[in-house]
Amino acid sequence: MPRYALLVEYDGRPFAGWQRQTSQPSVQGAVEAALARLEADAPAIAAAGRTDAGVHATGQVAQCDLSRDWDPFRLTEALNYHLRPRPVAIIKAARVTGDWHARFSAIERHYVFRLISRRAPLTHEAGLAWQVKAPLDVDAMRAGAAHLVGRHDFTTFRASICQAKSPVKTLDEVTITECPRDHGQEVRFFLRARSFLHNQVRSIVGTLERVGAGAWAPEDVRMALEARERAACGPVCPPGGLYLHHVRYPDPVFADGSG
Repeated sequence: MPRYALLVEYDGRPFAGWQRQTSQPSVQGAVEAALARLEADAPAIAAAGRTDAGVHATGQVAQCDLSRDWDPFRLTEALNYHLRPRPVAIIKAARVTGDWHARFSAIERHYVFRLISRRAPLTHEAGLAWQVKAPLDVDAMRAGAAHLVGRHDFTTFRASICQAKSPVKTLDEVTITECPRDHGQEVRFFLRARSFLHNQVRSIVGTLERVGAGAWAPEDVRMALEARERAACGPVCPPGGLYLHHVRYPDPVFADGSG
C-alpha cells in the first residue's frame, strides 16, 4: 500500500486541535474525511505533532496510506477540493517509503509564536497572534531565553497533563525578532528542538513576556527553570499565536528539497 507524506497548513481557530475528536471538529478529522472521498477504506493518518485547540500550522507533516498509486500533484489537488471550505490546505504531497513515519522519522520541529503589543484591539489578526498592551523589551527577553537553550529538566515549563516519559529535553534554539509593522510592536519567537513537551512553547513565551514587560528579570527565568516546579512558571500564553512552522527529516521529503 503506497505511503504519502502531506505538507499541511491550517488555521487552528475552528478546531479542537489536530487529533481526531468524537464530538468536536479536528484537523485530522477534516483530512481523513477528504481522504475518504478518494478511497473509502483509507486508514487513519498520523502527523508529526498533535497541535492543541486554536494552534495553527504552516508546516505540519502527515502521512497517509492509500491503495491507489496517486500522482502527488493530483493527490494534492483532489484533497484540497474535498477540504473546502475548511481552513486546511495540502501544500505538497510526496511518495515515501513504507517505513517512513511522519512523527517517528522527524529529527527536528520548529515553532513560531507571534506576539503583538498595541493598545487597540486586533481586527484582521485576532486569533492569529497574542496581543498584549505594554511595549516589550526584546533584549531583556533574549537574555532570559538564553538560560533555556540546551539540555534541561523542563518540568517548570511542562503542562500537568503532559504524557512525556521524561521532562528532560534539549532546546536547540530560541530566537526573538521584531517585525516591522505600521501600528504597534510585533515580536516573533522561533523555537527549535527535536521534540517538545506539552505546552512547553506557550509556557516559555508566557514567561519571557513577563521579562519583556519588566515584571521579571532575565535571571528569574534561570531560577524558574532550576526550580523544576510548575508553579514557578509564568502565565501560559493563549494558543492563537502559536504555529507549527516546519518539521525536518534526515532526508528531504518533498520534491523541492524541503522537509
